Amino acid sequence: MEQTKALNALEPFLALSKSATSPRAAADLVTRATSAPNTFIFAELLQTPPIQALAESPEHKPYLKLLEIFSYGTYQAYQETPDLPALSDAQLLKLRQLSLLSLARDRDNLSYAALQKSLGLTSTRQLEDLVISAVYAGLLHATLDPAREAVQLSSVAPLRDLQPGSIPQMLSILNNWSERCDSTLGHLDDQIKSIRAAAAARETQRHTAEKKMQALVTSTRDAEKSTGKEREPLSLRKGGGISKRSMGDVAPSTSQERMDVDELVAAEEAQKRATKRKM
Repeated sequence: MEQTKALNALEPFLALSKSATSPRAAADLVTRATSAPNTFIFAELLQTPPIQALAESPEHKPYLKLLEIFSYGTYQAYQETPDLPALSDAQLLKLRQLSLLSLARDRDNLSYAALQKSLGLTSTRQLEDLVISAVYAGLLHATLDPAREAVQLSSVAPLRDLQPGSIPQMLSILNNWSERCDSTLGHLDDQIKSIRAAAAARETQRHTAEKKMQALVTSTRDAEKSTGKEREPLSLRKGGGISKRSMGDVAPSTSQERMDVDELVAAEEAQKRATKRKM
């Protein structure tokens, strides 16, 4: 959206470039284009024949360099380049705004001190006003952090032209970034496979344990069925005798077991009678 707006703002100057047949007219076109509001992209104007012809005019050649700085340079580059035309207030504000976009590529440049130095500002208030103006112009989304004396940047509009010869470097940066992404994705895939393998192993162990438990329960039940229910022992009274209740609860399964019980009862009765005679 910002690019479309900037391109539309540049259209009138592209049309005027066709009639700028003299170096003076081309130089005046540069001044007007860089002073107009909403013009932040200048690559198309820079490539027009009348503007390129400024390189052949020693008097007006600085205007070509000025337009190059507005296209992909910074305020600091303007300060370091001699014999450039003086800037109006509108041009100075725009060049500083565009320079802010370039400086935002590196977060180390976003401290108040670094920005003031790079943009030629003398006070914190001037810097904050510049950032606010760039936000309202749609050039970036940022917040001011006076406590930390830094600009907190969220996003930057793609409103800077590419410097000549920068494409190979950009491709190299993108290739390195792509390789890092591929490496990170490879590590993530390995971790996912490891997690899935561990989960499958745990599930196998759980199924094996369940089968073993089921087999143990089944074998125990089969053993109980084949041997019969275990007989409970006879309970004894305090004197060492056998209670009738306990005998009633026990159901001898064989004739030999019945005889043993009868003999025990008879012996107990005889002992009782002997005790009564002595008394």
